[in-house]
Amino acid sequence: MSQSRLQELRAQVDGINLQILELLNQRANIVSEIGQVQQQMGVSFYDPQREAFMLNMLEQNNKGPFSNETIKALFREIFRASMALEEKEARAKILVQRKTPDQRTVITMPDGVTQIGNGAFSVITGSCAIESYEQMDTVAAAMAQRGIKFMRGMAYKPRTSPYDYQGMGEEGLKIARQVANKYGMYVVSEIMDKSQIEMFSDYVDVFWVGARNMQNSFLLKALGKIRQPIILKNGLASTLEEFLYAAEYIVSSGNPNVILITRGIRTYEKWTRNTLDLGAIAVLKLESHLPVVVDISHSAGRRDIAIPMAKAAKAAGADGLMVEIHPNPPVAMSDAKQQLTLPQFNEVMDALA
Repeated sequence: MSQSRLQELRAQVDGINLQILELLNQRANIVSEIGQVQQQMGVSFYDPQREAFMLNMLEQNNKGPFSNETIKALFREIFRASMALEEKEARAKILVQRKTPDQRTVITMPDGVTQIGNGAFSVITGSCAIESYEQMDTVAAAMAQRGIKFMRGMAYKPRTSPYDYQGMGEEGLKIARQVANKYGMYVVSEIMDKSQIEMFSDYVDVFWVGARNMQNSFLLKALGKIRQPIILKNGLASTLEEFLYAAEYIVSSGNPNVILITRGIRTYEKWTRNTLDLGAIAVLKLESHLPVVVDISHSAGRRDIAIPMAKAAKAAGADGLMVEIHPNPPVAMSDAKQQLTLPQFNEVMDALA
């Protein structure tokens, strides 16, 4: 008799479990639709006031035997699962998100040969800032011997102190363009404001968005309307999700040619300028189809560990490397400690080869 009753009660529990499962899935479908509406409205998935209201309503209607604390704990887990589902569905819809394992953005330059993201390891190099024609010509000659096509030509330097060297401006871009034309290279330069786009288009082949401007949505949307590829650096304290959403501003505005460049993250460590996050390289390659390049100069802030940093970046799956070089680093106008001498640059290239 008792065995029969036990089976009967267990059957009731099984039936209730299936009802709960059906209701949970119904709830998930409704929550998913709510997420779509919120996305169209541009509001956050998480609404603390709404969660508090629902928990309070559940508490008022709880007849037991579960305590209110137990009920609230159970439903908080349901709320978390629902929010995770909303975020996953939202990520799946963004353009920069990888949809298939073999999806890859390959950026091809006007010569039809030079590419980033095609499986080869690319190098972007040059001095931190344009200082003179002679300096840029010396650096470009060393680059040409290595077959490097992407030349840093920073004419505007956003500095922590307003009294530090700020760059040569348009005159510097003219020098970079002249040198690049001489050696058959592409100019890569940092743009500071959308008002500079027209002027930059006369000299620059690849626009660079620095860490300070990673979340400047007005600049990002404006860069989405031009034809030049965009290098986007991660912000000073940005998450990887924020980094990809910044790229989404550019891609969703019409420019699919975006290169992600990671320059490390700010931590408590003082012996390096930043901390190179190798995990970020691997995660970005999994989550996005965009090329990922590693800036070992700003990650380290020192030239004496360039070789292991470069090797680590390549081993982690990066599509390329950014490193700063200078004919005479001790007298460089900016970031003297992290720029490589030309012989050191050749040592890094040899080590990577």
